[in-house]
Amino acid sequence: VQLQASGGGLVQAGGSLRLSCAASGRSFSGYAAMGWFRQAPGKEREFVAARRWTGGTTFYGDSVKGRFAASRDNAKNTLYLQMNSLKPEDTANYYCAARPSWSTAYYDPERYNYWGQGTQVTVSS
Repeated sequence: VQLQASGGGLVQAGGSLRLSCAASGRSFSGYAAMGWFRQAPGKEREFVAARRWTGGTTFYGDSVKGRFAASRDNAKNTLYLQMNSLKPEDTANYYCAARPSWSTAYYDPERYNYWGQGTQVTVSS
């Protein structure tokens, strides 16, 4: 099972980016939960979004609510994170993650079994 995150880059404040997370070796339908996390230098890994496979309920971290949106494309076995109104404080390495069962602690990175390699997002002021 491998997760491949992509789509990061350099963008000005107020701009947008869309991250992708492609799964290989196993369909996303085999994971009950998919998540996005980010980590800036010197900081702990921060919860960004989590999407429950059954029903598609999505949860967001307080710092990104109203600006970010997670979605999926079943046919492409890909999870997306649309990021709008980006701020310099959004600068971080973004990771996608997955776990086979849903957890109410979807915000805790320790609950996730599989991780992508990360994609860097840099927002200039």
